[in-house]
Amino acid sequence: MQLRPEALEGHLAKTLSPLYVIASDEHLLALEAADRIRRAARASGYTERDVLSVERTFKWGELLAANQELSLFGDKKLIELRIPTGKPGKDGGAALQAYAKDLSPDNLTIITLPKLDWQTAKAAWVTALQQAAVYIEIPTVERAALPNWIGQRLASQGQSADRQGLDFIADRVEGNLLAAHQEILKLGLLHEPGKLSVEQVHAAVLNVARYDVFKLSEAILSGDVARLVRMLEGLRGEGEALPLVLWAVAEEIRTLLKLKSSMAQGRPLGALLKEYRIWGPRERLMDPALRRISLATLEGAMRDAAQVDKMVKGLRAKTFAGDAWDAMLQLALKVARA
Repeated sequence: MQLRPEALEGHLAKTLSPLYVIASDEHLLALEAADRIRRAARASGYTERDVLSVERTFKWGELLAANQELSLFGDKKLIELRIPTGKPGKDGGAALQAYAKDLSPDNLTIITLPKLDWQTAKAAWVTALQQAAVYIEIPTVERAALPNWIGQRLASQGQSADRQGLDFIADRVEGNLLAAHQEILKLGLLHEPGKLSVEQVHAAVLNVARYDVFKLSEAILSGDVARLVRMLEGLRGEGEALPLVLWAVAEEIRTLLKLKSSMAQGRPLGALLKEYRIWGPRERLMDPALRRISLATLEGAMRDAAQVDKMVKGLRAKTFAGDAWDAMLQLALKVARA
């Protein structure tokens, strides 16, 4: 049974399932969901707890043994299985299918997984878990939704901020939801309930953003120049490898060029997005980006990417002034500003 994250509290107030699966890349939200299940389990008499983590040396017999092992004191047991990679392998897949078919009435099991890619999500072991468990898939909080998420968290502790304050916090915690949670709690400790001023937010919130090189495409596609500059500066400050940054940006430009060229030949965008396996936030951004960016701009950007590559390799390039990071910024801005 699929369960929306926001419905978990109501579900736990009514009943407990013998098996819960939490799949998410948002570690904070996955941890909070697991904590809610743990609290409900303790209140229902599950006093023992076994925690198993699937590492390279993990033996799947340990999971089956934990399920069959009787408590010395006759207590009910909570079993937690953590699969950090989301890839249990052939033996693990078979063990999970067998486990889902033979759930002990004396145990409650929580299985935590990262967000599964489309291929893994079709595996037989995933289907078996979805059929036997309360399956909770928690989506990533994307940048566009982050201010509202922060506003909801502030409201839960009796505080609020205007849009400028919420955007300021979002800019400084992007990609680091746990840090966002900590900054929100800090505001609750520093200030009384009520509306926070922009000055209070600025004084309290640190810059703890963590930038993902693969999120650069979202800033480029949406034409969000301020976010793009902030992300590139953050990646540079974090010591990210410039060749990886260039590869990510060049791949996005190359994809846009292929889509634009194919559309010029009369092919529909919907079919092209499926062909190139583009989904999620990028899928929603592609249509307005392709309307905004010309074919000539994309062709020029690909030539510029080759020049940046020369600079990264220490070769002379005539197109750009400054160092390779400056050239990288100019290349990205050329597409974002188009």
